[in-house]
Amino acid sequence: MVTSEWRGPHKSVDVLIVGAGPVGLAAAVTLSRRGKKVRIVDAAPRGSSTSRAAVVHARTLEVLHTIGMAAPLVEEGVIVPDFTVRNGARTLARLDFRGLRTPYPFTLMIPQVRTEELLHATLVELGGEVEREVEFDTFARPAAPAPAGRGQVAVLRHADGTLEKVAARFVIGADGSRSRVREHQGIPFEGLEYAASFVLADVRLSWSLPGDEVQLFFSKQGLVVVAPLPGGRHRIVATMDEAPAQPTVGDVRHILDERGPGGAVVDSLVWSSRFRVAHRLAAVFRTGAVFLAGVAAHVHSPAGGQGMNLGLQDAVFLGGLLADVLAGERGEEALADYERLRRPAARSVIALTDRMTRMATLRDPVLRGLRDRAIRVALHSPRRQAALARRIAQLDTAS
Repeated sequence: MVTSEWRGPHKSVDVLIVGAGPVGLAAAVTLSRRGKKVRIVDAAPRGSSTSRAAVVHARTLEVLHTIGMAAPLVEEGVIVPDFTVRNGARTLARLDFRGLRTPYPFTLMIPQVRTEELLHATLVELGGEVEREVEFDTFARPAAPAPAGRGQVAVLRHADGTLEKVAARFVIGADGSRSRVREHQGIPFEGLEYAASFVLADVRLSWSLPGDEVQLFFSKQGLVVVAPLPGGRHRIVATMDEAPAQPTVGDVRHILDERGPGGAVVDSLVWSSRFRVAHRLAAVFRTGAVFLAGVAAHVHSPAGGQGMNLGLQDAVFLGGLLADVLAGERGEEALADYERLRRPAARSVIALTDRMTRMATLRDPVLRGLRDRAIRVALHSPRRQAALARRIAQLDTAS
């Protein structure tokens, strides 16, 4: 039965984090390592049980290394040094990540659910815990920006309907594309939705192509990306005019037969879903003491596996910045660095993934032919190959 009772007395924390996906968890780990008092809440009764995002790029691993999280992920993930662009059995371009100037010259494939589990385990070791079935309801103060030093009083709603006020010096909204934190602050979230829908599936398959590369296939029917996952599985991402609500083994076989090199044997389906995507960017990433991170601040096409990476980088950067200010190591004016550095990084990734998606979903056969030729010519140069590999690895948006 829902009540309107209040839990009391009011509690106070350094940082309240709304949303316990990988972004919220990474922010909580970053702050907890610095000894800050953190509460992290999530409306869901449990964490993710599906893989969703599965790509961790070099720059993200560099960032995660600073909070002790790169090594556990690398230990469990699949190291993939090559990315190929193909049209059926024909290779249009190959990107080799081995030459990148980074301690992590590869793409790491690891299911999002495992990334979250590892982050959560570290948070627990640091004395923290996710409070489940607790959702952000509103701010007790007006939504207009307040000076950061004054903080915010957030109202949380528990599963039994009771309300609780929490005074937080800072609030991080990491609560997804439909962020209540963003909406309450009145921050516009503008952009466009793509016409195509996407199939997402984890399968067990065997075929002739190498198991240590991510493969992107162009075809007249649309694109498909195939990437290895731990445990002998593969991630499939494909565009469709109207994807089935629950893609089956037969659907995945049909997609690979139509768009792949041929000869793929799909043994079983581990998990599947469909989704639509848009590209959207929050008008601002901060109002006073309230910050947006991850999908609450930016969404875009899954092309290039950029999304979770951008969010994890948001989280660690913001967590470190807030910890510095809370410790008195930096002044309040330093808070402007988050917007100044992370919003352009998001804008750059949105531009890249939008171009990749539009290029990959061309239907006109003449334009597709021109695209394939342009890719072969442009990426024949080792210098251009290295530049694109660096951009996909997000090493050119480092902050």
